[in-house]
Amino acid sequence: MKKRITIVGAGLVGTLLSIYLSKRGYRVSIYERRPDMRKENVDGGRSINLALSDRGIIALEELGIADEVRTIAIPMHGRYIHNADGNATYQPYGNAGQFINSVSRSELNRKLLTIAEANGTELHFNHRCDKINWKTRTIYFELSDGKTFTADFDLLFGADGAYSAVRLQHQLHHDRFQYDQQYIDFGYKELTIPSGGNGSWKMEKNALHIWPRGNYMLIALPNIDGTFTCTLFFPFEGEPSFGSLNSAKKLKTFFANTFEDAMQMMPSLANEFFDNPTSSLVTIKCFPWVADDCLALIGDAAHAILPFFGQGMNCGFEDCSILNGLVTKHHDDWTAILSEFQQLRKPDTDAIAELALNNFIEMRDKVADPRFLLQKKIEARLNENFPGKWIPSYSQVTFSPHIRYSEALRNSQRQDEVMQGVMQLPNIEEIWNDDVLHLKIIEQLVSKEID
Repeated sequence: MKKRITIVGAGLVGTLLSIYLSKRGYRVSIYERRPDMRKENVDGGRSINLALSDRGIIALEELGIADEVRTIAIPMHGRYIHNADGNATYQPYGNAGQFINSVSRSELNRKLLTIAEANGTELHFNHRCDKINWKTRTIYFELSDGKTFTADFDLLFGADGAYSAVRLQHQLHHDRFQYDQQYIDFGYKELTIPSGGNGSWKMEKNALHIWPRGNYMLIALPNIDGTFTCTLFFPFEGEPSFGSLNSAKKLKTFFANTFEDAMQMMPSLANEFFDNPTSSLVTIKCFPWVADDCLALIGDAAHAILPFFGQGMNCGFEDCSILNGLVTKHHDDWTAILSEFQQLRKPDTDAIAELALNNFIEMRDKVADPRFLLQKKIEARLNENFPGKWIPSYSQVTFSPHIRYSEALRNSQRQDEVMQGVMQLPNIEEIWNDDVLHLKIIEQLVSKEID
């Protein structure tokens, strides 16, 4: 008899996981503390638009729902960099035909909930996980009307996000639980560029737009209705910061001096800035993720990361795909499945956490730097001439799902070490495209791989 599987958290990873397991014939129930987002607006003003890339798409294709999701996604083939002088430059993401997809978190979540329900998943909303009795395998929920509800489980997945209630119960009741939580000194706030009318876009729609300004940045991702969801990544304190922009006059002056072209397209800037919440950004690492054959943490509950590589959702979807493969490999032996799951994924999720922080620094500080752009031109040419030897870090993470995150981190560290030396050459601006130089770079990289 197959286990009764309970999932706490009806976000993206929890719903996708339920589809995998329901299709395998398991009886799956999801419990979510929030209302049904298909019927009520949930967490308005907190949605960093998502960048769906190859790792996430593989999971959707395995379930046969990728084409359905593509109907709410917009391909983004590169970045538009909006410089402080008003000029804009375009940087393609990868080789011809490679792109990521902008998708609304809420629209995707609604679609996955409907698909999950159609595949037999039982959905329970307004159920907040209060405590867990591990001996009897019983979860106690508090309902929105103050009443309590209990549910028994054979196997429990905590898919309830960075501030997971399931993880807390695991931490309190199981020995030797390791937990690390790191905030950065930057938060984010959602803003909007409305449609240009008749569903048109005010900027290039097939690109991610970035306004890098050294210590902070504004980004914008397109939506299918012609709008752009913008996110301001900004310090909490200091000058300038969320703390210092405390009046409409200060806000207007700052945006006029810093993001003038964006401001011209944001008629509701002041209202959104002061009405929408300011949210924090956290990296969470923990271990172990599992307990015997009855518990596993998955997605952000196990490994919350910063959003700057666009891999949070993709990493969580890859969790589900790998777990599904292990169910096949171990013939529904959940002790073996869960043990190998955390053994495989922990090094990779630690690696993408580090890569995401590094990419924040790159996006914020470097994408408008001429020397950094020259370095990227050299790397692109190396990839063109030696595709099996040199793959840019971004492409390894975003377009190469056969490369594990941990492998991509090691590769990018070696490549960066080589490039630091190359960029110190006194005449690099003149010889950057020289075939002899490129061959020497590859020889250096290969020697580091041998070491």
